[in-house]
Amino acid sequence: MKLPTDIKKIIVFRALQLGDMLCHIPAMRALRHAYPNASITLAGLPWAKSFTERFNNYFDDFIWFPGFPGLPEQPVDPVLFASFLNKVQNRHFDLALQMQGNGTIVNAMIALFEAHYTAGFFLPDDYAPNLEYFLAYPDHGSEIERHLLLMDYLGIPSQGTQLEFPITAQDQYDYETLQLALAPKQYVCIHPGSRGAWRQWPVEHFAALADYAVECGFKAAITGTREEADIVAAVIGQMREPAINLAGLTNLGAMGILIKNAYALISNCTGVSHMAAAFQTPSIVISMDGEPQRWGPLNKKLHRTINWLESDDFDAVKKQAIDLLSVSQVSL
Repeated sequence: MKLPTDIKKIIVFRALQLGDMLCHIPAMRALRHAYPNASITLAGLPWAKSFTERFNNYFDDFIWFPGFPGLPEQPVDPVLFASFLNKVQNRHFDLALQMQGNGTIVNAMIALFEAHYTAGFFLPDDYAPNLEYFLAYPDHGSEIERHLLLMDYLGIPSQGTQLEFPITAQDQYDYETLQLALAPKQYVCIHPGSRGAWRQWPVEHFAALADYAVECGFKAAITGTREEADIVAAVIGQMREPAINLAGLTNLGAMGILIKNAYALISNCTGVSHMAAAFQTPSIVISMDGEPQRWGPLNKKLHRTINWLESDDFDAVKKQAIDLLSVSQVSL
């Protein structure tokens, strides 16, 4: 069902982490193209304020979402939620877009936004605020394509599936202050961490691939957040070759430049893998969640996604690394 063309104020609800947010940018690009003069507000987790600032071509404002019963990302504060809801209702949005997921938990909440039009995903046996603008959740394909299907359902043409990660002057400054001895395309990023420990490939496997990268003439940059310092140290401790420990040293923007300039990335299926897809930096992505077709990069030639739950064969992954990190491609 096509949305009206005179919509001026839009709120998008997606209260998730970095990788999830990057995957819905193609849909936001389509939305902005369809409504170039509309004010688009993101309702999301506290960290996502900086996300809207980075993607200010698509977002004009941000409202912090303080949690809701059933959503695991943060604890619920009823007082703060009441304040959030009051703020949203007082904005009198023309359109509220539910882009959190299939809607089983949040569709009733989205109805409380009291937007003139409400749209999003739903499951046929569950509640939807209306049946005109709610699409039965497509439980297939990539996360990128699922959100573009919603845009198409609402009469909003796709502007392509390419991911983005804008780099700012501040990002460049933050990267340069690290004074890393890493020439572009002469190093490989190894990112062994992930938000959930159950999504982390064994450190000895990361170490073996990092060693192989060094043997091919690359430097090995082992990256992670401050909270992932232990797993980064564990990888380096398993290595035979020297490595650069960058745990906790890079903010998100500097990490973006590091991935952009890398020859390749080797990581779990997490936020950095989507950054590599945005920069078209070749990668090996280890999927530990059983949904490689949903979360793996779309370009299967540039990005090799390994479904570890289906085939836990390290030698098969090593073959991918041999193909990706051919010694003939690096200047020694």
